[in-house]
Order: sequence, then structure tokens, then C-alpha cells
Amino acid sequence: MEYKARYITQDIKLSSYEDKFFKSDIMFDQHMLVWFLSGETKIVQADATYFFGKGDIFLIPRNQLATIINYPKDGQPHQTVVMHLSPDRLRDFYAGKNVSSKPPTTQKIYSFNNHPLLESCLASLIPYFEMKDIPEDIASIKISEAISILRTVDKEIDHVLANFEEPGKINLTDYMEKNFMFNLPIEKFGYLTGRSLTTFKRDFKKAFSTTPQRWLTQKRLELAHYQLREKKKRPLDVCYEVGFENLSHFSFAFKKQFGFAPSYLINQAASH
Repeated sequence: MEYKARYITQDIKLSSYEDKFFKSDIMFDQHMLVWFLSGETKIVQADATYFFGKGDIFLIPRNQLATIINYPKDGQPHQTVVMHLSPDRLRDFYAGKNVSSKPPTTQKIYSFNNHPLLESCLASLIPYFEMKDIPEDIASIKISEAISILRTVDKEIDHVLANFEEPGKINLTDYMEKNFMFNLPIEKFGYLTGRSLTTFKRDFKKAFSTTPQRWLTQKRLELAHYQLREKKKRPLDVCYEVGFENLSHFSFAFKKQFGFAPSYLINQAASH
């Protein structure tokens, strides 16, 4: 995979993947505003799957789990303009504003299609990627402009952008049963459930009577078996959607668990 990135500042970049695809399981600690120039992206969350392509604009809120798979398309790379909306910058923006916020009840990606105001704002960044030594205040103005447009486009967006709370301690069993397919470090799962690593491991052992890694592998393989047998999905797609990093590791673990390769279920379904 060949990855290229050009920056105006660390908060604004032009990102490009030029190989077949790129997959990652992520949890951003900043909000991400994304404008698609070319290519496609599939984003899988616990309760929804999103597809984005050329012209689309969307916001990924911070502290949300997602599997992101990026694809080139029509001979063009997967290319996006990405703007980071950090908590510190948002605190400065909202300082003095009488805005109420509430923690989100569900994980959600906000789609703005090709809204003309947002598109105009983000398109105006393109010439700056060819320049050097961009004044910091220009980037700051552009980010403030984008936030102001988001507030105009979506009257509820303040509940997301002006919410600066860190994850509180929540029900570990419910959270893990819902989010086990995301391949993140155990420390991240601890943070998202409001626990230190030590407390997370202790509570996990009490809830599931095993270690997090063993339980996660078992749950991912069970979901993979279901996706292959009932949904007739391809092993490659299943591999990435249930939390494995590559097909060879997935196939090895699957055969060790069930006694046959993932392709066996596909061939069995085809013969009936």
C-alpha cells in the first residue's frame, strides 16, 4: 500500500491511498470531518454500515469505534480532505457561547452528502496543499468556518461538538458484546468503558471467566461462521468485518476452531 499525505497543518490534510485497499479499526480522539475526492470507503459500526464515495462529506465523532476499509475506484486513488476538530479547538470556539450538550446515546456518523456550503469550505483548502509555510491563523479560520457551517446545517450538532466529557464507567458486558468485532488494543476498550487497564482486566475476568483476548477471538470466529454460513459472504470480507487483520491469520484461526477452512462453508452452500 502506498500512502501519501500533504498537510496544511496537523489538523488539515490531503490523504491518498493508491493500492487495492486499506483497512483499519479506529477510535479517534478527535472529531473528523471528511470530504471525498475519489475512491470509496466502507465504514462498519456495531449498529450500522456506511458507504461513501466521490463528493460525499461526513463527520466521524470522537470516541466511536469503527472498521474503515478504503478502496481506490475507476483507476483513481482513495483521496480525501480530512479536517480534525480537536477538543481544545472546539473549547476555544464554544467559549462564551451559551450552548448545552448531552452525551450521544448511540454511535453515529453524520452524513452531509455534497452540501454546497461545506463543499465550498473544504474545496477552498485545495490550493494550500501546494504551498509551504501557511500561516497558522489561516488554518484556524478555515476550521472555525467549517464548525460554523456544521452548526448551520445541523441544529443538533452542538450536542456532539460541544460535548467534552470523557467516557464514564459503563456496563462492560453489554459494551463488549456489542463491540467485540473491533480490533483495538485492550487499553482502548478499557478507556471506552471508563476503566484503567488493570480494572478492565479484573472486571472482564469476573464477567466472562476468561481473558479478553481469548474471549474476543472466540466471539469473532463465531460471528465469522454465521456470516459465512447464513449470509453467504466472502471469506475476505468476513475476515475484515469481524476484526482480523489478514486473511491468512483468519483462515488459520478458523480452521483451528472449527476443523475446516472458511471456504468449506462457501463450497458447501454452493453444492446445495
